[in-house]
Amino acid sequence: MKYMLIMRATDEAMEKMGDVDFDEILEKVGRFNDELIRAGVLLAAEGLSDPAEGVVVDTSSEPPVVTDGPYGETKELFGGFYILNVASKEEAIEWAKRIPLAGPGFRTEIRRVTTIDEFPQDNEWIKKERAWREATGQL
Repeated sequence: MKYMLIMRATDEAMEKMGDVDFDEILEKVGRFNDELIRAGVLLAAEGLSDPAEGVVVDTSSEPPVVTDGPYGETKELFGGFYILNVASKEEAIEWAKRIPLAGPGFRTEIRRVTTIDEFPQDNEWIKKERAWREATGQL
């Protein structure tokens, strides 16, 4: 099963991160990433740029409204993610407990990633997506 570990932090926690040597952060995260790779569970891992660089496209009106960042409350934002292929939610939880960027103000949300097999297989769009995934080596 695939699980996404979504890393979140409060404004205060992010400010404190600014006081930590970046090489130290890279060392901690690098060691954790290496563990995930050696365990054979890492599928993807990415950090995200500062929310001030982002935009929100609000499609609740016509035409959609585009708003420059920063946007939303901190609790609504996330700073990066891992996608793991693990046997269970419990295993995903155990990996999340070991994420090195931890402490007051840091949280990790865990969400299962649905698979194409969970959708109606007779749907023409699902058939097209399955063909694309097979052609690109994703299935």
